[in-house]
Amino acid sequence: MKTICVIGAGGWGTAMAAIMAEKPNRRILLVGHDELYVKKMQKKRENTIFLPGYKFHPSFEITTDAEGSIQEADTILSAVPTKYLRKTWEELGHLAPKGIPIVSLTKGIENKSFLRPTEVIKEYVGRKNPVVCLSGPSHAEEVAKMLPTTVTISSHNKALNQRLQKEISTPSFRAYTNEDLFGVEFSGALKNIIALAAGITDGLGFGDNTKSALLTRGLAEIISLGCALGAKRKTFYGMAGVGDLMTTAFSPFGRNRAVGERLGRGETLQDILGETPKVAEGVGTTRSVFNLAKKKSIDMPITTQVYHVLFRNKDPRKAVTHLMTRRYKGE
Repeated sequence: MKTICVIGAGGWGTAMAAIMAEKPNRRILLVGHDELYVKKMQKKRENTIFLPGYKFHPSFEITTDAEGSIQEADTILSAVPTKYLRKTWEELGHLAPKGIPIVSLTKGIENKSFLRPTEVIKEYVGRKNPVVCLSGPSHAEEVAKMLPTTVTISSHNKALNQRLQKEISTPSFRAYTNEDLFGVEFSGALKNIIALAAGITDGLGFGDNTKSALLTRGLAEIISLGCALGAKRKTFYGMAGVGDLMTTAFSPFGRNRAVGERLGRGETLQDILGETPKVAEGVGTTRSVFNLAKKKSIDMPITTQVYHVLFRNKDPRKAVTHLMTRRYKGE
């Protein structure tokens, strides 16, 4: 029996555990950090806060024993939010059995260091474990219901990508491969900034014209910075790029879009984040990317305005006006 360890019992970790359980002869270890909540999940066989309505597969074992679970695993999935990622892998990295793959499900960029999730994990596992990224348009709520979903598996190792592609794919969950690890991971992080902006336009009551323009220019920003840092342009037109961007910007399940919508309606970021245990990765990513773009002298007007709305209390309507009255230029 193959043992799959999923670190992080949020909605996305739970949904990926559900997908991994679809293959026969598997044991799924879903690891949470909150002992009281883990006991509740064990009793109810459901993640009532982060993924309500989905009953756990019989192969699920829910536990707080991260150390024991990692040491028993054949494959590890890391579904830890960016702001907790370093602390988690600092504690657990040395425990991962040599040679087993670690698949990062995190979409973000670490503040100050500007490191991507796979780079953070790699600091603590070194060369003993290959670290892979899984990204794409994949809301947990739809994945857990086995609605058709496509994602991208990415590392620099083509053979490993292809092996994991076969292990992870199911009739409802199809993985493609891409060796542009930087581009795939970067896309997954930056689309959350544009999703915040899309939510702001929803909260302000703007229409489809506004959102279409926003996504088009937002994608251009992502490509500008990504290619300047070494990503391949074509990656941004794939599942991890425009595919994930569209899903996040339009779906009612999108956490970042929902946070943006509430900002557009006049609520404060502090109040919004204080009312939900769910993590909107785009908030931290906006700070990281705003500073990175300044450092690299890359013009990112949408990211800049989202940053000022989030962290400088700028009126969202004024931010939109600022974008609409910038100097004229060609596409």
